[in-house]
Amino acid sequence: MQKASAQLLTVNEAAARTGRKVSTWRRDILLRRIPYVKLGRSVRIPVEVVDRLIRDGWRESVEPSNVST
Repeated sequence: MQKASAQLLTVNEAAARTGRKVSTWRRDILLRRIPYVKLGRSVRIPVEVVDRLIRDGWRESVEPSNVST
């Protein structure tokens, strides 16, 4: 069970925060790929879920080696 004080984001806020389309977030919710909170007709995404997706998707840049021109 999650804490009652967990910050929740709207689908639009999650999309703005990540750069993913709103439709992508809604598809992930529909397919239950991510946890969400249903409040009446509203859907909210815990900020921890959004932050975890950003953290897990982070890739360090790689220096190109032996680049010839």
